[in-house]
Amino acid sequence: MASTTPDIYPFEVKDCALITLSTGTKVQNLKEFRDALEKVPLPSIDHHFWGRLLRPQFDEPEYNNDFASWAYRGLHDKPLAERLSMTLPTDFDSLEALRLELVDTVEQRLDESEMIPWAKADQQFHFLHSQIVVFDTGLRFDDPKDLTAYLPSLSTGCIFYHFIDARRRTEQRCDDFSAWLSGFGHRYQSLRKRLCGFDPYFSSLDEIRAHIANLFQAFFEEQS
Repeated sequence: MASTTPDIYPFEVKDCALITLSTGTKVQNLKEFRDALEKVPLPSIDHHFWGRLLRPQFDEPEYNNDFASWAYRGLHDKPLAERLSMTLPTDFDSLEALRLELVDTVEQRLDESEMIPWAKADQQFHFLHSQIVVFDTGLRFDDPKDLTAYLPSLSTGCIFYHFIDARRRTEQRCDDFSAWLSGFGHRYQSLRKRLCGFDPYFSSLDEIRAHIANLFQAFFEEQS
């Protein structure tokens, strides 16, 4: 039965998939890359940091975003790849601020380089963006304790939607679980704090799911 408390609504579990689309922008050297970074739509910046989580991986990536990987594999510029890899999207309040940091990093590297690094014709960087398709699983939970038992079996698409994509949708730029728990007042404040304090950027979706499940389980074990 759904809760009758106005501020508490059932948690609706959604799943999702990403459809990858081209922006039509491709670059072959570092200067073109800098110029494109200044102009491409912000969703493209977001895609090249987070889209990898729902993309099939056949090997362990050496760097944690597409820009850094291309700097290393396409331009063979390891110093730039390492600097781009150190740029963490979770450190920035907006995608525009993240874009400016990327541009500054590339401009600094251009100033240091005697020659502009080029990639081979078959190693151009294609700026992409993604469209999210959301599915309703039909699962509904009124009580956070009931959700706990289901968390380990949620699909990676569910985790992406509720923990990654939610950071763009929620007012507090946090996850859907935390947003839902806030409706219960102070009862789950410590659990919300732990969820919001977890930075998912260096984790796979499987690891994120396990961490969320462990946080919920540990919280309710402490309450018992």
